[in-house]
Amino acid sequence: MQFKQWTTYLATGLLATTFAISSQAEEDWSSTEVQFSTGKLLHPRIKGTGEKGSEISTSIITFQHASSHSYGDNFFFVDHSRVKDNKVDHSRVKDNKTEVYGEWYSNFSLGAITGNDMSNGLVRDIGLIAGLNFAPGADNIWALPGVRVALDLPGFAFANLDITGYNNITTASDADKEDSSYMVNLSWALPFQLGETSWSLEGHAEYIAARDVVSSSGDKAEKEAWILAQPQLRFDMGEALGGEAGNFFVGLEYQYWQNKQGNKDVDESTVQLLTVWNF
Repeated sequence: MQFKQWTTYLATGLLATTFAISSQAEEDWSSTEVQFSTGKLLHPRIKGTGEKGSEISTSIITFQHASSHSYGDNFFFVDHSRVKDNKVDHSRVKDNKTEVYGEWYSNFSLGAITGNDMSNGLVRDIGLIAGLNFAPGADNIWALPGVRVALDLPGFAFANLDITGYNNITTASDADKEDSSYMVNLSWALPFQLGETSWSLEGHAEYIAARDVVSSSGDKAEKEAWILAQPQLRFDMGEALGGEAGNFFVGLEYQYWQNKQGNKDVDESTVQLLTVWNF
């Protein structure tokens, strides 16, 4: 069986198991956020100031939810981004003026399911993870089945290392088709205090390996491996103003993306202003 077929079947099985188990599991905790970020982002597909694309003022509204249950945890987010630079010729960016992108992951703790202690040194737990990435504008869905290693790092609220497949399972007939690849992703949250103020350094860093892409006309090319890091520095503004802690944050998000969207030598390094409401 080909690797792409194997990962498709595995992802389908894990996703079906997700709904079956999660529907019967008791929820332990949940966190829902709305984030607003703004800054100049590099758009490789928008040709303007150079062949590698244009840096355009972009605002992003993110809806994010995380929750845990007796068998593991779930996480998803949806980004809605909008180009808002009036100096840009929008006739050249009509397909990119607004975009929606989302990711969803369910993790099943082997320790919780088997009743065995999986901890060992820096490892707190091991789980099976099933993920979906979806980009409606590109008519693509990716399945990401794999393994999660939950790390036990001093001071961290959590630190997870995910190793998954990266499999393009749904593509429109006129869209590019990608071969299977793999992803390694580290996500974390590190809360800390500075005097009487509360802060958090959190985010993720991922590596997705190169893969071949076949266009609708049959032309074959390679999409480059990329590294994407998005750390956030958050300041608990709500607490500083006398409100309840953990509800309102301001800060910065730094985005580093080598070979952005798989485009060779198209590298991004930018800082965005960040506001977060937690419910």
